[in-house]
Amino acid sequence: MALGPCVLACGMPWKFKPLNDVEKANAALRTELIKLRRELQTKQTQVGGLKLALQQRNERIDQLQGQVEAARAMCRKLDEEAECYAAMVQRGPLRERY
Repeated sequence: MALGPCVLACGMPWKFKPLNDVEKANAALRTELIKLRRELQTKQTQVGGLKLALQQRNERIDQLQGQVEAARAMCRKLDEEAECYAAMVQRGPLRERY
């Protein structure tokens, strides 16, 4: 393979030499680091999504608890009204008492 004139003129023949064990380990660790960074980024994105889902779920739970409390208050009010009407029925019609 012939090298271009620029490469020869600069004095850098770019001959590849075999990697030694340290360089191989370094390359493997770089690859592993890239994989781990990508995995971390994916997990951080998933955590963000889960936090958002949890926040929305908690807001919905609060909303539903408010509706339940309003329904309970309405039931208490209706029970009081029913007791009042029951007491009125037990007393009988107003005309009979006079």
